Amino acid sequence: MSDLSAISGARIFDGENWFDDAALLIEFGYVTGIVAKVDIPDHAERVVLDGGMIVAGFVDLQVNGGGGVLFNNAPTLDAIRTICTAHAQFGTTALLPTLITDTAEINIQAIGAGVAAAAERVPGFIGLHLEGPHLALPRKGTHDPSLIRPMDATDLERLCAAAEALPNLLCTVAAETVPPAQIARLAASGAIVSIGHSDASYDQTMAAFEAGASMATHLFNAMSQLGNREPGVVGAVLDSKTVHAGLIADGIHVHTASIGAALRAKQGPGHIFLVTDSMSQTGTDLKTIELNGRTITRADGALRLADGTLAGADLDMIDAVNFMIDRIGLEPDEAFRMAALYPARAIGADGRLGHLRPSAEASFVHLSDDRQVQSTWIAGEKVWSLN
Repeated sequence: MSDLSAISGARIFDGENWFDDAALLIEFGYVTGIVAKVDIPDHAERVVLDGGMIVAGFVDLQVNGGGGVLFNNAPTLDAIRTICTAHAQFGTTALLPTLITDTAEINIQAIGAGVAAAAERVPGFIGLHLEGPHLALPRKGTHDPSLIRPMDATDLERLCAAAEALPNLLCTVAAETVPPAQIARLAASGAIVSIGHSDASYDQTMAAFEAGASMATHLFNAMSQLGNREPGVVGAVLDSKTVHAGLIADGIHVHTASIGAALRAKQGPGHIFLVTDSMSQTGTDLKTIELNGRTITRADGALRLADGTLAGADLDMIDAVNFMIDRIGLEPDEAFRMAALYPARAIGADGRLGHLRPSAEASFVHLSDDRQVQSTWIAGEKVWSLN
């Protein structure tokens, strides 16, 4: 059997250009090129798809759970496997299991599970996202207020060590509770620092960005809003050219008009990208979820606590992509980049993730013409198929 594979039969989007009557060449799990079908090497193993399109696999930087598992409730290697498998059916080929605010003991267990998942090379696992506990109480959202606390020296050293041990570590912190010196230390260790669950002023947020924070967590949600005299976190994110920002595109967390305005306002090289903020319901018919002893109910496309507070999202990546195209009016090319290239770029992984140019990891999604997932491939291997 040849080490070279040629995938054809569908249009191919490499992240910038579309190719018709072409084949994606894969060798040892990496893209070696896109060639006309007539130029497929004779020794290549051929896989012919039934129409549709091939796009880069989606990269989700905020995944609380899936397949019936919530990472907080099971911070284990097996849970990471289950979460990655559950999201593959929706086109996600790389993700960060996300731990919501919890105890120091649970944080330690989660980091250990992440290190083990990296060692085991779990398909789809690219690191961890620790969302809290160093947040702002006024913007706690669904996070348990009794577990939110300042970052002490022990926390800081634990996070720095985790950043060195994991492929990627994303830390969501509040700009007014985690000072610039701690942010700078985290960034220097290799952690990606994101501002979220924060009631900070524009000046406080910009100081955090200057110290090394490079991202914002679920733009508009759980953060100070754009005002006429105080731009808040939202204003700082939109004003900064280099900062990236995640967005929950479900029509519930953020109004379509706000999404459109943010896309028009945000200038690169930092971009707005898609996240699901999904909980354990993804890939299941679960109606209720438990988090820190509290019940989350799934209804009408949303997940809520008993008091109505949104608690994560009932969303997957292909639905987020289609929302951006069908409801926001975004061109498909840009929606695909928001789900793949831009999140990869936000964590510095766009050398190998988020596109299908030569030397990229051969992780991709086969979509039907109406943009429904037909199969998902990670590093050249099919990991999920509709048929």
